[in-house]
Amino acid sequence: MSAPDPLALPRLPRDADGPVFAEPWQAQAFALALQLHAQGCFAWTEWAEALSRRLKAAGPDDDGARYYEHWLAALEDLVREKRLAAGSELAERKEAWAEAYRRTAHGRPVEL
Repeated sequence: MSAPDPLALPRLPRDADGPVFAEPWQAQAFALALQLHAQGCFAWTEWAEALSRRLKAAGPDDDGARYYEHWLAALEDLVREKRLAAGSELAERKEAWAEAYRRTAHGRPVEL
């Protein structure tokens, strides 16, 4: 089973050419969700439900600016639910990236 056309995803920020990403991490989170689905880690319906829960929790006043934050949170939810990684592993990795960001000079790429 293949993932649906990314242009068909609801509330996905896009322009005339397709999905748009304001930051590289957004494209990476998008690609990671597609890859994990392609590898059979979760069904697309499970992904849609996880993302839907996050979008609903954001409430009706959410203007879509935080769409990929919700995308990433839904992906983290599934990773924990499917036991692909423990919550503590995700937290450690997030902190490692935060620390790498703090010690990286402005304008330089962040490296872990």
